[in-house]
Amino acid sequence: MPLHRLTRITMGVPNVEQTAGYYREFGLSPSHTDEGTNSTTHTLATVDGGDQLRIVRTPRRRLVELGVGADDPDDLARVAARLDRLGIPVERTADTVSARDRGTEAMVRVEISPRLAQTPTPAPPLNAPGATPRLHERAPGILREQPVRPRKLGHVVLGSTDQESSQRFFQEGIGFKVSDTVPGLAAFMRCSTDHHNVLVQQAPVAFLHHTSWQVDDVDEVGRGATAMLDADPDRHTWGLGRHHIGSNFFWYLKDPAGNFSEYYSDLDCIVDDALWKPGVWEGAKALWAWGPPPPPSFLDPEDLAGLMTGAHSTSRD
Repeated sequence: MPLHRLTRITMGVPNVEQTAGYYREFGLSPSHTDEGTNSTTHTLATVDGGDQLRIVRTPRRRLVELGVGADDPDDLARVAARLDRLGIPVERTADTVSARDRGTEAMVRVEISPRLAQTPTPAPPLNAPGATPRLHERAPGILREQPVRPRKLGHVVLGSTDQESSQRFFQEGIGFKVSDTVPGLAAFMRCSTDHHNVLVQQAPVAFLHHTSWQVDDVDEVGRGATAMLDADPDRHTWGLGRHHIGSNFFWYLKDPAGNFSEYYSDLDCIVDDALWKPGVWEGAKALWAWGPPPPPSFLDPEDLAGLMTGAHSTSRD
């Protein structure tokens, strides 16, 4: 597909330094462009994706900008034409097309960028009934000592005050494709071969629900979360588990601004659209296949009332 990945996000929070410190602990690396610990802006990088998280100061937590990679100027022209047909104002440069989704309040910037090349993770030998390829040695996953480092930004989940309009913006305007849907709530949409890169759900206020970061395997999901919880047990939100939609292993934590962050591995991959049949899911399967049930605070974040008040105050300023 002409769109091929999420390039970067800009996250707005009231507490920039504290939140940046959290994501450094989470495994993201300070960028060489980072302006330092006393700055009001921080840029952090993944192993394969490079600079993928920019944190800036805003009155309330939200997604400020979402970057989407495209191959060439013809792709940008098609995005601009689709947005124009929807009556959405567009900002255009030689290398970018930008437009704001009113429901999520996020600026989406489609930009010409190289495709992501990832070195494959060696498959660990797994012992199973009747097959024991690993003999006389411990599993590699329990011998790892190096800190967990996310390989790339996988997806974002956004609250929208108009889910239908936001889905139309991403699907008909930007060019995302729908992988699966939860009726009346959300659509899992992709701009790459990943099962989903953006999910927009109906909410009383525009906000960033969570960001999701790819690691090598389920052992890295567990190791990463365990290290974060050793430092602060109150960061725990939900996990370890496995989603039904997307199939990925997950563990969710909460950053100091109130956003959830997810370690994930083993997400479904869609290379040929004709070979994937989108499903419609309800009930438990819309959330998870196994693991502990989601806490109420994951489905309905505790600070939503405060975010609504902050959004109202900002709109009146």
